Amino acid sequence: MSERDGRTRSFAAVAGWGDADSTPLAGDASGRRYLRLTRPGGGTAVLMDAEAQTQDDLRGFVRIARHLHGLGLSAPAILAEDLPARLLLLEDLGDAVFTRLSDRDPSEERRLYLAAADALAALQATDPPLGLVRFDPPRMASLVRIVFEWYRPALTGDTTFQGDGFVPLLEDILSDLAPDPTVLALRDCHAENLIWLPDRAGPARVGLLDFQDAVVAHPAYDLVSLLHDARRDVAEETCAVVTRRFLDCTGHGEAAFAATAAVVSAQRNLRILGVFARLALRDRKPGYLRFVPRVWRLLQRDLAHPRLAALKARVEHDLPAPDAAALARLEARCSTPAH
Repeated sequence: MSERDGRTRSFAAVAGWGDADSTPLAGDASGRRYLRLTRPGGGTAVLMDAEAQTQDDLRGFVRIARHLHGLGLSAPAILAEDLPARLLLLEDLGDAVFTRLSDRDPSEERRLYLAAADALAALQATDPPLGLVRFDPPRMASLVRIVFEWYRPALTGDTTFQGDGFVPLLEDILSDLAPDPTVLALRDCHAENLIWLPDRAGPARVGLLDFQDAVVAHPAYDLVSLLHDARRDVAEETCAVVTRRFLDCTGHGEAAFAATAAVVSAQRNLRILGVFARLALRDRKPGYLRFVPRVWRLLQRDLAHPRLAALKARVEHDLPAPDAAALARLEARCSTPAH
């Protein structure tokens, strides 16, 4: 048994789960590890091992979890914590992940996503906690530099191009269309991080995961994260109906919101292209490359909005499309040992 395993077991024992069996659950891009603990007489909990994270990361998770609980939303309850050890014991919300349910029965997709829109509307009806990072136009624009640090050189081999002028242009468009971050955004709100809880009522039917990086952002941010999912295709009809529900619940005007959603989604997809290239090359996780063509398609859809014509021209000039041959070469590089 490793020293880390011993500390994890000791934490579980102190929390009253020392006799539980443990089963690994899927981790995430951050490197967090999850174990489902099952007691002999029944009952489960989830142990989060965030050894690779900082205490501040864990404090952020705990703070946001308790804030969401205070709003009547279904974040996992914190059952026990050891922040210096970077360990948490969480309520087990189960395995009814939106992705799994929607893929198994596509007719369920609309119902699930409408419930998610209701949860987002409830989340945005109150002020965000103080002290969170603000996703204002300068910060959002600066975050797309990663596409020139990882995605473009990965596909072209050119490490000198910095995309001069790209970030200021995006900042100008964001300042015009999405100037004011006003609501709490979970930031990674997509089907893999949502759990269906049919025994609960209203917005609490949607279990929320992976929110420790929450920020203050424009109301469009989490909605486009939900509907413009890098990992799965969401039916166009679902997108239209869910957007309409969200607008009805929040009172945003349709035309202005569509333009804002386009640039917010474009910013996210540009950043995600860079993040996935970095995960593949630096972290040796080539599985993320399979999502790159979808992210590129979503970006092209964003750029089709007339208000983004100038950004579309810059993307076409500065960034290569991820054709199959280029991605195959990139995947081959991922299997080469790092030096």
